[in-house]
Amino acid sequence: MATRKTTAKETPKGAKNLLIIESPNKIKSIKKILGSKYEVLSSKGHIRDLPSSRLGVDIENGFAPEYVVSRKDGKSAVLKELKTAAESSRKIFLATDPDREGEAIAWHLATLLGLDPDDNIRVTFNEVTKSAVTAGVENPRSINMNRVSAQQARRVLDRIVGYKLSPFLWKKVKTGLSAGRVQSVATKLIVDREREIEAFKPDEYWTLKALFRKGSKEWTANFYGEKSGKISVTNKESMDALLADLEKAEYLISSVEKREEKTNPKPPFTTSALQQEASSRLRFSPQRTMSLAQNLYEGVEVKGRGAVGLITYMRTDSQRVSDEAALAAEKYIKETYGAGYYPPFRRVYKTKNNAQDAHEAIRPTDVTLTPQLLKESLTSEQFRLYKLIWERFVSSQMASAIYEVTDVDVCAQGKTTKKEYIFKASDKKQVFGGFTEVYGYTDDEKLPKKLPPLTVGEKAELEKLDPEQKFTQPPSRYTEGSLVKALEEDGIGRPSTFATIVSTIIDRHYVEKDGRNLRPTSLGNVTTDVLTENFRNIVDVGFTAGMESGLDEIEEGKKNYLDIMNSFYGEFEEELKEAEKKLDGVKVTVPDEESDVVCEKCGAKMVYKVSRFGRFLACPNYPTCKNTKSIVVEAEGTCPECGGKILVRRSKTGKTYYACERTGECGFMTWDLPTKERCPKCGSTLFRKFNRLYCQKASCGYETKVERKQEKSGDDK
Repeated sequence: MATRKTTAKETPKGAKNLLIIESPNKIKSIKKILGSKYEVLSSKGHIRDLPSSRLGVDIENGFAPEYVVSRKDGKSAVLKELKTAAESSRKIFLATDPDREGEAIAWHLATLLGLDPDDNIRVTFNEVTKSAVTAGVENPRSINMNRVSAQQARRVLDRIVGYKLSPFLWKKVKTGLSAGRVQSVATKLIVDREREIEAFKPDEYWTLKALFRKGSKEWTANFYGEKSGKISVTNKESMDALLADLEKAEYLISSVEKREEKTNPKPPFTTSALQQEASSRLRFSPQRTMSLAQNLYEGVEVKGRGAVGLITYMRTDSQRVSDEAALAAEKYIKETYGAGYYPPFRRVYKTKNNAQDAHEAIRPTDVTLTPQLLKESLTSEQFRLYKLIWERFVSSQMASAIYEVTDVDVCAQGKTTKKEYIFKASDKKQVFGGFTEVYGYTDDEKLPKKLPPLTVGEKAELEKLDPEQKFTQPPSRYTEGSLVKALEEDGIGRPSTFATIVSTIIDRHYVEKDGRNLRPTSLGNVTTDVLTENFRNIVDVGFTAGMESGLDEIEEGKKNYLDIMNSFYGEFEEELKEAEKKLDGVKVTVPDEESDVVCEKCGAKMVYKVSRFGRFLACPNYPTCKNTKSIVVEAEGTCPECGGKILVRRSKTGKTYYACERTGECGFMTWDLPTKERCPKCGSTLFRKFNRLYCQKASCGYETKVERKQEKSGDDK
């Protein structure tokens, strides 16, 4: 990675310093901070990369990459502009993003502009604010070549896998397929989960609820077992025997215990945590979340302030918060909510061992810029994401919520067995809100119903016993948010790659969205099976996580580029040769997925097909019958204008909207979600927008607020 040094030249009189950044969207914000002594230009991302038309890696000679300036996207013109500006500049600083990718872009720029990477030319800042940008410019450093090597290793590994495996899949499965070092593992996670669901055999179990009354107050307790321990009831016969034994039993309060319970706030967001929470709460895809976060980081026009960077850098797996930000949060909390809402100690969150701690957690750059103050300056989606980030950060610095919990045991003696059966009830009452005043993620709706005052020895008046048969449930399908969580927990990918991984496997039709859930397509199943049978390491979670750790070790200076490349390529090459030999002349068929739609021309059940425009329905009797149809997805409810069906549609930008099936006649459409709920005034479908349900019938005007229900944690496992 040698870089030629610039020969000394006379600096033109009155020359400015040149600061080269990565994104053109930050130019306005940074120029405002640095003033007239600096020219600020953008590389518009990577200025050069591996060639798109060939492998571009010399495997025989140390896996040397061949970098070229792209002829597409106007990169030649960008480079020409940067070179011209550099020649007339006093000093040149490279202020690309503060991560591996940004470090690599800085090195590529240094190479192309003839700068010495050992000189203090690298500027980084974690937020686009005056203090951070000024401090970065005043304290430049040399380019971190270990970090550049780590990025290069990732890029070359991904290129080798893509260029070697994709043609193999074209020959053996289907033309146009792609394989990826990380995307193939992500697809396999979804395939494995779907097969686990299909193979799941439910187990029967029974619950027993006792309904008691004290005065006008009803309360319930759940069957636990005996004093000696819990009893599981697994069939009707056992439940019938238990009910017979409890017939005419007397129920006494045997224990009443009160205790205090504290709930601590969650830490400020890392990239993956933000993607998960935005998926759960806001229904944003990881890709959409990162795009909006990028806008907020780079700078938004705020009324009365101009362009302002509103959040810190959004690609991070650190939970660290700077002293300056923590002090600002402490001051804001005490002034706004009172001293009691700040804990007796500053909260410090421990970052995971394998996390890159180069910069902070995601937080607002100025805690006094509340979401409400910025509402008029932000789009609806920007506002919702900023509000989520602001509330999570402020709450992370606040005092714990305190609850008073009452645990009650009810004892009943069996008529025949004389066993001492135990029923348990619990009551939870919040006595101090703490952080929940800002960010309430405890599921208060599911807190137990309030118990009446009860004392030990008191008789409990039984109203009825309510047995219920239940069955164990299979694991949940992944959502986009829970897949990100799984990738993070398994060590697959890094913060900068999570959103791309998820969107890639959906865009390439290995996986499809079923509502919010992800399920594999036939193509995803077949491709995963071919790779699993022939390239064990490529789809192995442990191996891929190990490669990620290897990249981290390059950055830390513990390993070098060749160590990682050699450890990977030898076995991969052998597997490729063996697979070519094993499947010589074999073509694996991707089975068509049958739908419930009947072809009106020939009566056959239509099948799902995929084109570059997405999925559609086709007759299986092609070419005899060439009938095709677009896929129609019905939403809840009916059209408030004409009573027709409401269909789910996609705009050209990929945003979901809802429209009447009678497009030409009716024309009704809305961006808001139709629900099962009916208007109590006119009976029309109610639509949901944020936390309100409302009627769209012009003559009605009904609306009501609804409480947000927290997603079950099981969905994100």
